[in-house]
Amino acid sequence: MSHAYPAPAKLNLFLHVVGRRADGYHLLQSVFRLIDRADTVHLELREDGRVVRESELPGVAEDQDLTVRAARLLQAFAPQGAGVSIRLDKVLPLGGGLGGGSSDAATVLLALNRLWQICLPRETLQELALQLGADVPVFVFGQSAFAEGVGEILHPVSIPPAWYVVLVPPVQVPTAAIFAAPELTRNTPPLKIAPFSAGAGRPVRLGFQSADSPGSPVGHNDLQPVVVGRYPEVARHLEWLSQFGEARMTGSGACVFASFGTQEAALEVLRHLPESMQGFVAQGLDKHPLYDCCA
Repeated sequence: MSHAYPAPAKLNLFLHVVGRRADGYHLLQSVFRLIDRADTVHLELREDGRVVRESELPGVAEDQDLTVRAARLLQAFAPQGAGVSIRLDKVLPLGGGLGGGSSDAATVLLALNRLWQICLPRETLQELALQLGADVPVFVFGQSAFAEGVGEILHPVSIPPAWYVVLVPPVQVPTAAIFAAPELTRNTPPLKIAPFSAGAGRPVRLGFQSADSPGSPVGHNDLQPVVVGRYPEVARHLEWLSQFGEARMTGSGACVFASFGTQEAALEVLRHLPESMQGFVAQGLDKHPLYDCCA
């Protein structure tokens, strides 16, 4: 029996590079927001202890596939003989900054945690997720988050309801190359956002620029100037979307977005989209659809 699970995208409402560790990893501050645009992960349990990928992912070998690696990582906690067949219905673009591959991996962790009846707590799953990549833990965390460190230190935040127009330039942006760029700003002053611990884990409401842009907190994306300078298509999409609101890039690109207070306002912008561009409207999510899969 096959089970289908959503793997939602994320937007970085801002992304600041505030320093660099001795090992070369960059120190970040960002706000992650999940949206309801999603891949679908199909899982079918096996009893032969094998993890099998049933769908091809262009340019990604099976052993390097984050979904396969996630399942094998979790097998250490699973009953003897637990296995799974994995098939992906990809909607989210590769190299788009929407976290598609990371979200797919997190969905495998969350779903198998329940299907294999392991019942690991969320904190343990987040530690496993970090072994797969810096963006994977936030999907296991499962709610809007202010992120620090390399992206693994997560605090819940409250974000007003918003709809997003997301444009998908026809390019793939390699994250490692952007972070390695000599022109990248790496010394943005860290934001001093009120003590998260004081609220005993309750979401902290961030400051927002205006009522007209309810889903965009203060800040910017330090990676955006680097990508715009190297990828004219990203610059073109940003320029077009900027007619309708504050447009910015998510993650290391290539996707760009702007926020709106209503679905109607967002759809109206999308109706004006030139035929040479692709995009979609998505609603911000307060919690991951699989949030309750952790003990």
